[in-house]
Parts: sequence; C-alpha cells; structure tokens
Amino acid sequence: MQLLPESVRRLAAWCLVVLLVSGVVWIGIRLCGQLRTAVVPVLLALLGTALLGPLHRRLVRIGMHRSLAAGITCVAVVAVVGGAVYIVVSALVDNGGQIASSLRRAAKAVARHFGAAGTSLDDLASHGRDLLTKFGGTAAHNVISGVSVVGESIAMALLALVLVFFFLRDSHRVADLLRSLAPHGAAETVEAMARRAFEGVEGFMRGTTLIALIDAFCITVGLLILGVPGAIGLGALVFVGAYIPYLGAFLSGALAILVALADRGLVIALWALGVVLAVQVLEGHVLQPMIQSRTVQLHPAAVLLAITAGASVAGILGMLLSVPLTAAVFGVAHELRARYGYGETAPAHPEPGDGGDGGNGADGRAEPPEA
Repeated sequence: MQLLPESVRRLAAWCLVVLLVSGVVWIGIRLCGQLRTAVVPVLLALLGTALLGPLHRRLVRIGMHRSLAAGITCVAVVAVVGGAVYIVVSALVDNGGQIASSLRRAAKAVARHFGAAGTSLDDLASHGRDLLTKFGGTAAHNVISGVSVVGESIAMALLALVLVFFFLRDSHRVADLLRSLAPHGAAETVEAMARRAFEGVEGFMRGTTLIALIDAFCITVGLLILGVPGAIGLGALVFVGAYIPYLGAFLSGALAILVALADRGLVIALWALGVVLAVQVLEGHVLQPMIQSRTVQLHPAAVLLAITAGASVAGILGMLLSVPLTAAVFGVAHELRARYGYGETAPAHPEPGDGGDGGNGADGRAEPPEA
C-alpha cells in the first residue's frame, strides 16, 4: 500500500467506507422487510406521535394525567380517521356509479375517436369469457391474497394505534432512555440528534397536514361549484395524496380532472384544471413558505429521489414513509453540521431553506455546547 500515492489510498479508504455503509443499509432494509409487521407499526406510530404530540402536551399542561391525555388523543384520532373514512366511503357509494359510468363513456369516446390498433371494445368484450376462464384461478388466488393483506393491514393499524398511546404517554422518558443507551461521553450528542430528527418529522407532519387540509378544502369547493360528481370523495383523495409530495397532488388532481372531463365535458374539465393549478400555485408560493418556513426544508430533487426509493422498497407505504424519514435524516445532518462542521461562531440551528449555502445564512443563534 505504501507504493500507492496518497490520493489513491484515500480514494480506496472512502470506497471501503461507502461499501461498508451500503452493506449495513442493505442488510437493515432486508431485515425491515422481513420484520415489516413489527417495523411498519412502529414507523406509523412515530409519525402519529409527531402529529399528535402538540395536542397531548397541551392536555398535560392544563393538568391532565399523561395516560388520560394519551387516551383522549388516541380516541380523537380514531374519531377523525373514522369520520374521514365514513365521508370517503359514503361519497363513493353515492357517486361511485355515476363516476364509473362517466369513465366508461369517456373510454368509449376515446375508442371511437382513436381506436386501438383495430381492436374495439366489442372485440374485448367478446373475448372476456375466455379471459375469465383462463385466469379465473389466478383471480381467486389474488382475492384470497388481498383478503389476507387487508387483515394484516388492520392488525398493523391497531398495533400502531396502541404504540401511539404508549409513545405519547412515555415521551418524557425518551431523553433519559437515550442517555442510558448512548456511549460514554456521547449522551448529549445522541439526545440532540434524536431531538432534531423528531423535530424534523414533527414539523413535516404538522405542516403537511395543514397544507393538505387547505388543498382539499379549496379543491372540494371548486369541484362542488363546477358540479363535478364525487367532489367530496375526490377532495378526500387530495388530502391523502398530499402526504406524497408532488406525485400525490399530481395523481389526485389528474383523477379529478378526468372525472370532470368524463361527466361534464371539456369546458368544465378545463375549469377543473384551472382550480387544481391555482391550488398548487397557492401551495407552492404561499402555503409552503408560510407554514413550513421553520421546519427542515427538503429540496424537490431530494423529495423525488426519496419517493422513488421508497416506492422501489415498499410500494405505496414506502412512498408515504420516505419523505418524513428523509426529513429526520436531514434534521440529524443539520445537527451534526451545527456541532462539528463550523467554527465557534457558527449557528446552532441554521435557518431552514437556506439553499445549502454552506452556512452563510446565519441567524445569529449560538452554537450548543459540545457533548
């Protein structure tokens, strides 16, 4: 090794570090995949705790017992989620047939105008019996698999709700637990990193939820004014899709425009497109800077890469979890940069959204003491 230049030795050392870290991350992802029934509820419970933490702390501050406050918070979550599910289901039941018939009319119109390489809808219908006979066993197997997936999802949701209760009730003991588990002399650093990670997730969840509510309300009102069927259900889909930045808003907005086109025609569809675009402009230029200006800011490229990686690892669930986990990683990176990446006069908590300028946008706050 001494015969190699210093630059080559450093490159080899960095390559070894990258390979070791990549191997550890890969093994961790595989383990999480094998233990998904335990890992997913924990992650969902952490997100729920980050979202509901302010309500629980407010109840505790007014003198309520921690267990009672956690129970009331969980009951409130069940009530809100149950109400949202009821609204979505009732909207789909009331307007599902109308939406489906509108989409069928749109499909027939597309087939008449553009065709499909000589294949019409009647040709497809004539072969439907053969297709059902050929793939009937596969469809039955998929139905059974779908039922098992639904049962597993319900079990994980219940476990996540129970974990939210315990996380809220015992949140005041987390700092002592981290200090007891941290290596000697690193307790303060570990606690600070955990705080910044949780603050990043908490800020992301609170800001995203508020923005999702505003987006869903505005789009629902616009669709109701335009007379688009299933406006409430489409607004609920907009709310859920807002937790997947960029991609969720695009898909839910595209679905609303498609329903408007199928049922009300091109003019109403263009108005629906205008409503969706106006809401997205409002979100990008007003809501995001105002609501999430004090939280960990993520570059759009980082968000898209995180969503892509999450989708490749865990599908839709990975898309939902990838962005808050990335916010946690960015929070830890900010804390490490504040502690070890600057001199004595560097800010402890640089302003979010400084564009990665290397710390030039100092806000004048002092650096925390070294662990």
